[in-house]
Amino acid sequence: MDTFLTFEDFHPGNSIDLGTKTVTAAEIIAFASEFDPQPFHLDQEAGRDSILGGLAASGWHTAGILMRLLCDAFLVRSSSMGSPGITSLKWRKPVLAGDTLSARGDVLSARRSASRPDMGIVDFRFTVTNQNDEIVLVQENPILFGTRETVS
Repeated sequence: MDTFLTFEDFHPGNSIDLGTKTVTAAEIIAFASEFDPQPFHLDQEAGRDSILGGLAASGWHTAGILMRLLCDAFLVRSSSMGSPGITSLKWRKPVLAGDTLSARGDVLSARRSASRPDMGIVDFRFTVTNQNDEIVLVQENPILFGTRETVS
């Protein structure tokens, strides 16, 4: 998506393809080494011996991948003003080394801010699946966008 997006471009029912990313063992270990050094994120054997079934990405790594896909798909080419927080975040299935993740964003609602008419609030559900179409992460959160008048 190459068009600059503003609040008015988001409508309930819209779905946005956010792209794909293959997760490597080296990336899993690098992220875990710095931010989530649990054994099943650092060592193939420890991962295999855990309930995760193999070297598994930290859930926070998976959420970070979603954020990168979101930025690359459209967020950095929009009037985004940030987000007040995450409403819901669920890790449904482990992300293992070699998994290819695909992400989609669905617009749940869009409304103008009552206190800031130059801004709109768009509620999204983001779904990340692996190469087997198994859901690995579901996140819901609002994103604030400037209106067309704000950016023109």
